[in-house]
Amino acid sequence: MKTAKKTAKKTGTTAVVILFLVIVSLIIWRNELATFFSAGNYNDVDNMVETIMDKSATPGVAMVISKGGKIDYKYYGYGDVKNQKKVTEESLFELGSTTKAFTALAIILLEDEGYITGSDPVSDYLPWFAPAYNGEQADITIDQLLAHTSGIPSWSVQLIPEGTSDDMLEKTIRNISAITLDTYPGTKHSYATINYDILALIIEEVTGQKYQDFVTDNILLPLGMTESYFSTGQEEVSDKLTKGYKLFFGKSLEYKAPRYYGNIAAGYLVTNIKDLGLWMNAQLGLGNIPDNLRSAINKSHHVDREIAGYINEDKYYSYGWSNDIENKVIKHGGSNPNYSSQAIIDLEKQEAVFVLANLDSSAPSQIANNTYRNLNNIQMIKFSYDDSYILLDIIFSLLSIIAMVGFGRRVFIKGKRKVIKNEDTNPRNIIGIAIGLVLRIILLVFIIIWPYLINYNYYLIRVWMSNAIFVWEVLTIINCILSIAMKIRRIGAIRTRNISIPGK
Repeated sequence: MKTAKKTAKKTGTTAVVILFLVIVSLIIWRNELATFFSAGNYNDVDNMVETIMDKSATPGVAMVISKGGKIDYKYYGYGDVKNQKKVTEESLFELGSTTKAFTALAIILLEDEGYITGSDPVSDYLPWFAPAYNGEQADITIDQLLAHTSGIPSWSVQLIPEGTSDDMLEKTIRNISAITLDTYPGTKHSYATINYDILALIIEEVTGQKYQDFVTDNILLPLGMTESYFSTGQEEVSDKLTKGYKLFFGKSLEYKAPRYYGNIAAGYLVTNIKDLGLWMNAQLGLGNIPDNLRSAINKSHHVDREIAGYINEDKYYSYGWSNDIENKVIKHGGSNPNYSSQAIIDLEKQEAVFVLANLDSSAPSQIANNTYRNLNNIQMIKFSYDDSYILLDIIFSLLSIIAMVGFGRRVFIKGKRKVIKNEDTNPRNIIGIAIGLVLRIILLVFIIIWPYLINYNYYLIRVWMSNAIFVWEVLTIINCILSIAMKIRRIGAIRTRNISIPGK
C-alpha cells in the first residue's frame, strides 16, 4: 500500500511538473502557435506577403515589381521592431548571394576590355592558388568559378574568416588555396559561395582597385544606383539600414551578425528597392544604360552549355544567375545570417520581381514566386514550411521543451533518494544499468560531435542557425550527465549493497 501511494505521489508530481512546463510554453508561444496552425490562403498580393511574413516571423519586407519598365514599390513591416521604424522604399538591406550577378558583370566588363579571358586559369593571376584533385594540382578557370563548376566544396563557406581589415579578401582566398576539390574542375555544378570571392581578388589584381570601388565606378553609378554600397564592416552604418533578425523559439530577435570583408563579392551589397528597380530594368534592357554595360548585361544572360553549370533540365547556372533557357527566366536567391532576398526576371515577358527581407528565411523566395505567378494570372501557392532554418527552429524549440521537461523531472524528482529493496541490490541488475550507462555515454558523445559529422561546426551554427539548437544541446548534455552520474551511483550502491540509491 505504501509503495502504491509513493508511486502515485511520484507520478502526480511528474504530471504537475510536465503540465506546468507545457502551460508556460503555450503562454510564451501562443501567438506563434496560432500563426503556425492558421491557414496559408490569401486573396491578393498584399495579403499574401503579410501572411508569409506572419508565418515566417519576418519583421520587414520590401519588394519592387517591374512590368514593361513600369516600377511599383511595395513595403511591409518594420526595419527596426524595437523602435517601430517601418520599412520604406529607401530602407536598405543586405542582398546576400544576389550580389553575385554584380560580380559576374564586373568580370564580363574586364573580359570585354581584354584584361582577362574566361578560360584563363586562376593561377595566372594568383600564382599561389593551387587546389588539388586526387592528390594532384588542378587548374580552375575563371569560367568555372562563374558557373560553380570549380570543384571547390560547398562547405568551404566555413573557411571564410571573420574580419573587417583590408587584407581579409586575400586571407579568405589563401584559406582555401590548397583545398582538396570534390570534383575535377569543369565536370560538375556544385554551388560554393567562395568561388565569387576568388573572382573579386582577380578583379583587384587586374585593375589595381578595391573590388567594391571597381563595381561602384563601373556598374552601380552608371546605372544610377547611388544609394547602394558594399558592406565591409568599415563603413559608417546608414540610418536607412534595416536591423537584421534571427529566429529563436518562433520569434525574430535582433541579431548583429559577424562581418566578413572577404565575402563581400558573394553576398554583401547593401541596397534598396529604388536602386534595384534600376538594376532590374537594366536587365530588361530598359533605361539609360551605357553601351559597354548594356553589352555586358546581354552577355550575362547568355548560356554557353559547354561551360555553364548544369542544374537540371533546361536550367543552368551562368554569370551569377540560375538561367531557365527554355522560358528565358533568370533568377537567384540571397541568404546572409540576418537578411535574405530573391530576384526573378522574365526577359521575354519584360517582367521582374525583387524581394528583400531582414531575416534569413524562405519568405523572399515564396513572396517573389507568388508575385510572379500573380503577374501571369496563375494562382498563388499557399505558404510552405520548406525553409530549413524555420524548420530547424521549430524542431529544436520542441526538442528544447522536451529536454526541459526531462531536466525538470531529474532536478525536482529524480534527485530524491529512496530506500532500496533487497532484490534491487542483486548484482545481476548491474548489467542492465551498465548497458544504459554505455548508451548514455555514446549519446553524450554524439550530441557533442554531431555538427562535425555533417561538415558543420559550432561557429557556423551560432552565426547562421537558431539559438534554439544551443538551448536544446545544453539541456540535453546536462540531462545526459545527470543520468550518467545517477547510473554510476546506482552501480556503486548495488556493488556495496548500500541502503540508499538515486530514485528511478
